[in-house]
Amino acid sequence: MASCYVCGKKKVVGHNVSHANNKTKRYFFPNLQKMKIITEKGPRRVHVCTRCLRSGLVKKAI
Repeated sequence: MASCYVCGKKKVVGHNVSHANNKTKRYFFPNLQKMKIITEKGPRRVHVCTRCLRSGLVKKAI
């Protein structure tokens, strides 16, 4: 699974918990979008989470 290029956010492990308190493993995935952004080395296609996009931490390439 990919992680965010800016903040490093990635999947997290947790549990599904039933009413009877049975626990089974599950994953929480961040909302990652693959997009072209401008970096120090020029434009690059990377995975970025929507939180970083909304905060303006990356600049989209045209």
